[in-house]
Amino acid sequence: MIQSIFKVKDDIFLSLGQTFYMVLISVVIGIVFGILIGLLLYTSENPLFVKNKFVNKLVGFLINIIQSVPFLILMVLLLPLSKVVVGTKIGSKAVLVPLSIAAIAFFARLSQASFSDVSKGVIEAFISTGAGKAKIILKILIPEALPSLVRNITVTTVAILGFSAMAGLVGGGGLGDLAYRYGYQRYQSEVMIVCVLILIVLVQGIQFFGEWCVKKVSKK
Repeated sequence: MIQSIFKVKDDIFLSLGQTFYMVLISVVIGIVFGILIGLLLYTSENPLFVKNKFVNKLVGFLINIIQSVPFLILMVLLLPLSKVVVGTKIGSKAVLVPLSIAAIAFFARLSQASFSDVSKGVIEAFISTGAGKAKIILKILIPEALPSLVRNITVTTVAILGFSAMAGLVGGGGLGDLAYRYGYQRYQSEVMIVCVLILIVLVQGIQFFGEWCVKKVSKK
């Protein structure tokens, strides 16, 4: 068992690197655009800001469509877009497009919920002082929602890590693909077990780091 694992150690490290690459970039993109869309959803439904039912319903509808499609199908559907954006339909780069879109939709809804949890009384108090809406968003809304946002970033990262396991469908590699190729196709269950253990460690590490970050930002 140990010998067979040692023989594929290079493949394991390569797959681990591919997983880090796909998850890190897609999560960063998901956070940046997801938080902007979450702000748009929150402010367009809140009369304290710029309430706009049409924008809110349209953006919400598009987010719901993305979330309604299973990631495996979404990845296949977006392969033509991957070709346009990154120039290829195969490999880790190709998977970045559907992973990033899934991350954006996922985090947008979570960030909207985080902003909605901020006390309206606090916001109303600052509006009554004459503070501008942009200043309220940057100085009050985001800081107040920060612990919840950090916790939701953790949830998003774990979810995208799970989605990345399907990257093998388009030759994207990753730990999920390695576990499938060796554990299912070649009947080397020990390699699959190692991949699963690594994924468990990664998830636990993400959760631990996320909770540590939440405690840090909550103290400020």
